[in-house]
Amino acid sequence: MRVLLIKDVYKLGRAGEVKKVAAGYARNYLLPQGFAIPATSGAMSQADRIKEKATERRAALNEELSSVEEVLDGKTLTFPVKAGETGRLYGSVSNEDIIDAIQANFDIELEKRQVEMEPIRELGTHKVPIHLTMDLLPEITVIVHREGEPPGEEEEEEQEKPEQVEEGTASQEEVVIEAEPSEESKAVEDISEEPEADEKNEEETE
Repeated sequence: MRVLLIKDVYKLGRAGEVKKVAAGYARNYLLPQGFAIPATSGAMSQADRIKEKATERRAALNEELSSVEEVLDGKTLTFPVKAGETGRLYGSVSNEDIIDAIQANFDIELEKRQVEMEPIRELGTHKVPIHLTMDLLPEITVIVHREGEPPGEEEEEEQEKPEQVEEGTASQEEVVIEAEPSEESKAVEDISEEPEADEKNEEETE
């Protein structure tokens, strides 16, 4: 089914674009939620106007949230956990855990849909993108390490490095979960215009 997006939809497209999606996805989600309309000839005549207004709105959000991106991008959070000998966690680190850590350290409020990740169930280092707007996607590093061991020790064992890593080599920025919240950070407002698209629907621009 061909639809005209009237709002930005993360992982699908930007307002003003025409997309072909599954009929059920359109009828059960995009259309009733007000994210798209059927791509009829009448709707297509409004595409340019929709795109123009969305571009203005997006630019305002980008400017508003640029400072939040600067705070988050490149930061590292560490999580000490219980794990088995194979590195499998007794539990997992979820997006809720990431959101809580960001709130505690930077006083930035995020929603679940803004943290793009599957639950982490293995020790190691993981990259996690944060969806602020369609254009602002800061990436943080999440280090999950065994309780009682310094972060990064699991990776060193896997690589069979003969040298013993000296203690205290991690920088303050790399272990930000223990750092003080940044004074420049602020709460992120709800960005209702940019829901996350169903990953099962592949993007196809007409």
